[in-house]
Amino acid sequence: MGFLNHIRAISEHDKSVAVKKLIEASTPNFDFFFLVILSVLMATFGVLENSPAVVIGSMLIAPILFPILSLSLSVVMSDYVLIARATRTLAKALILGLLASFLAALFFGIGDTITPEVLLRTHTTLVSVAIAIVAGFAVAYTLIKPELSATLPGIAVAVAIIPPVASMGVGLAALNWDVVIGASVFLFVNIVGVVFASMVVFSLMNLYVKRNIAEKTARTADKQVEKEAEKIKEISEKEKENKKEEKGS
Repeated sequence: MGFLNHIRAISEHDKSVAVKKLIEASTPNFDFFFLVILSVLMATFGVLENSPAVVIGSMLIAPILFPILSLSLSVVMSDYVLIARATRTLAKALILGLLASFLAALFFGIGDTITPEVLLRTHTTLVSVAIAIVAGFAVAYTLIKPELSATLPGIAVAVAIIPPVASMGVGLAALNWDVVIGASVFLFVNIVGVVFASMVVFSLMNLYVKRNIAEKTARTADKQVEKEAEKIKEISEKEKENKKEEKGS
């Protein structure tokens, strides 16, 4: 009971801040997808060069954990709109990442593209499942505790989400279906492990009561994305008009 009470001993303010931060960080905007693509490219170069240091660096810049945690939070809140939002964001991020990895492997894959770093992300074991679950508990707990937020990057390294995407892309480029399937299973298990563990933590912390804050934050963030898209459209239209005027003159 002392353990559970300690987990639940979180102020309402910290809960609200954490929920808002999580929803905002999982917003499907340009910055989010751009960082995902960069991180997957970096991971792809790392596995191609068989460099663990580069692979670790790629995980430090990847924001991919946020939509996964947002999905967990949405399930705990039983909010189907937020579930769909998080699922779409995660799916788009994984598809873009896979495409980026595939193209990078085609252009830069030299010699033996199936390196040990690639194969490392194709074998799912009970230990890797346990790592995903433990990391899920850690990242969910850390997210709610503002004084522990500095440890998030370290936990992100433990949860292998980006490297298996890179391995899938390399496998596709090499037409090695064993690598593609193995990395896909590895990725799926890690995502499920994080979702399961973080759902347990969010449930124990009773974050369901912050559903209104999550919904409001999501609406505000999505409206901002729409405004940015409209601005980009206006800029492109002005550029087209300017080009027409230049040709006419």
